[in-house]
Amino acid sequence: MLIGAVVLFPAVELVRASLSRYSITGLYQGAVGGRNYARLLQQDALGPVALNTLTWVGAVVGLTLVISLALAQFLDLEFPGRRLVRWALIVPWAASLIMTSKLFVWIYDYYFGLLNRALVALHVVRGPIDWLGDDRTVMGAMIGVGVFVSLPFTTYVLLAGLQSIPGEVYEAARVDGASGWRTYWAVTLPLLRPALVVAAVLNLIYVFNSFPIVWTLNDRNPGFGHDTLITYMYKIAFKSALRDVGLAAALGVVNVLLTLAAVLVYLNTVRWRESFEA
Repeated sequence: MLIGAVVLFPAVELVRASLSRYSITGLYQGAVGGRNYARLLQQDALGPVALNTLTWVGAVVGLTLVISLALAQFLDLEFPGRRLVRWALIVPWAASLIMTSKLFVWIYDYYFGLLNRALVALHVVRGPIDWLGDDRTVMGAMIGVGVFVSLPFTTYVLLAGLQSIPGEVYEAARVDGASGWRTYWAVTLPLLRPALVVAAVLNLIYVFNSFPIVWTLNDRNPGFGHDTLITYMYKIAFKSALRDVGLAAALGVVNVLLTLAAVLVYLNTVRWRESFEA
């Protein structure tokens, strides 16, 4: 019953809306079949937005996994204040995404932002950079925030994976004379693979559907030049001249299918590698 109310019913309604036509005020005006999907493919902005989405998801997920793996290794060590550091790492994950994104809007501010002041003071740049207004830096600025808010969850998943590895395995590797790097590549990473798969898949879904970060950092820029598929869908339905709920619903169905396809491809790739190595 709960699954039907929370998952199945919204999914059915989304598909139904994608096959329908609505007025600018949202009133149902009849079925149009697959016409909304055909119109979606004719949108000039779809290609650049899809490329933005691929860049955004790939960069955030990839960088998050690499940095989180290093952080997890560090937090797995014994050092004074380790518990405090672990607690502090939760803050970006526990905080509101809107609040965090707004904080970074201030940090990136051209005139008063801390980032520009620090870079100018350190003579890294000659003058302030318009991080959220320059086409060359907007995506990089968004990726930085995406990685920042994704790190805590991913780090804790990988840390749990590291702590689940039996110490006897490392003892056996040392007895066999394996070096530190050899032990890491032959023992730690293979045994950490389940945690890596979970972290990668959940991050992929989370980042792909991350609306607040992209919207908050990009709301001052006109058009669709820096949008991802999620914010593009919202603009089609409520913000652009189109105001087309049916077209936005069609894009919503495509987004769900793309997410499922990406997850299935990743899982099948991992399973194939495991079978090949076995």
